[in-house]
Amino acid sequence: MRYYFESKVEKKAKGYMIQIPFNVWEVCKQRDVIKADVVLDNKVIECELLPLEKGNYEIHIDDEDAVSVELNVPHKVLLHVTGSLIKMDQDSPYSLENPIRKIDSMDVILQKQDGLCGQACVAMLAGITIAEVSAAMDCREWQATMGRMISALNYFGIDHSDIIMYTEGRKAVLPKCCIMMEKMGRFCHYLVHFDGKFYDPNLGVLEEYDMSKLLGYLEIKC
Repeated sequence: MRYYFESKVEKKAKGYMIQIPFNVWEVCKQRDVIKADVVLDNKVIECELLPLEKGNYEIHIDDEDAVSVELNVPHKVLLHVTGSLIKMDQDSPYSLENPIRKIDSMDVILQKQDGLCGQACVAMLAGITIAEVSAAMDCREWQATMGRMISALNYFGIDHSDIIMYTEGRKAVLPKCCIMMEKMGRFCHYLVHFDGKFYDPNLGVLEEYDMSKLLGYLEIKC
């Protein structure tokens, strides 16, 4: 999976580092030092993700790769981490050629208890119930990270971008359909954007949304 965001290259005691704006444990399902590559100033660079604490990481790039990069100013970063998705245990009857449904409309699904917004978003996209999604994902309240949702989308044959766009409150033009992430304490809250409306598992259908709350989004192709 690939992750697109803006961040600065900073010189620190342990080398040239780039801060990652999301929790790597939750999104990538990997720990310890992680091998990856980044596209920085149109150059592909092999790198390592070094842990800070509690799932927060920095990207370490070699001195020779950083020498031509302007420091302490925002750069567009495309991070590629291999093997960062959870594989569903069971075989799927769906595929991109045979998805669970064609996404040409959207009905809101409200979560009856906190911590099921991720499952609710997949349920809205798939046109099934939260219980059915939870069974396929094999996860409970507060466990539906973006990585798990992407694996569920793959299971249900729902096509999506292979890049998660992290906007971090900056202005953004959303695609016709996407899963939106907003930061809510130590967790993320998820909702669906479809055709100009916002389908929030807590609040219902919204005509407007405060984009300054948006952490990022994943485009759903429909």
